[in-house]
Amino acid sequence: MTGSIRLAAATGVLLLLLAGCQTDSPDGVVRTNEPAKGDYTAFGDTFDGLKTISDVDYYASDQAVTEAKTQFRSENYGNAGALFYKATRLAPNDGVAWLGLAASCDRIRRFDLSDMAYARAYHLLGATPEYYNNLGYSYLLRGKLQDARGNFLKAYELAPNDPTVANNLKLLSSSVRNIERS
Repeated sequence: MTGSIRLAAATGVLLLLLAGCQTDSPDGVVRTNEPAKGDYTAFGDTFDGLKTISDVDYYASDQAVTEAKTQFRSENYGNAGALFYKATRLAPNDGVAWLGLAASCDRIRRFDLSDMAYARAYHLLGATPEYYNNLGYSYLLRGKLQDARGNFLKAYELAPNDPTVANNLKLLSSSVRNIERS
């Protein structure tokens, strides 16, 4: 008699385990992170209409980057740098945030920090015209005109019609002609 009780108990446990599986998806894959139809949240409302993680188009760093760009355009480079830094903390793989941080650090003459940020930006973004243009401007601010020229030319090769790159090349040529000695 005890053998049949054990068999019944084992069968009951197996049925409970199988009842918890959701295999009604068309591809046969069980997705445990998505709620089933009719499930309720801890607040008593249903999950219908809620987005899952894969549906979200917003990233945590978006607001910080937007505010940082506004501060940068307003020439508030310290505030811009702080906001870009915040964005890099929220999303460490956001290459745009790293590039913005580097440019902000250039403007407050913290070239040690900008070099670190440029290295991270290159790792994430690769050889883009924006990267080479910003790095060239960084070298221009440091007075390293040959390095600036090399980076501006790389940016120009990648984006020959970019007006920012063309303006920076003109700025470089005027810097070479108007060297001030004290």
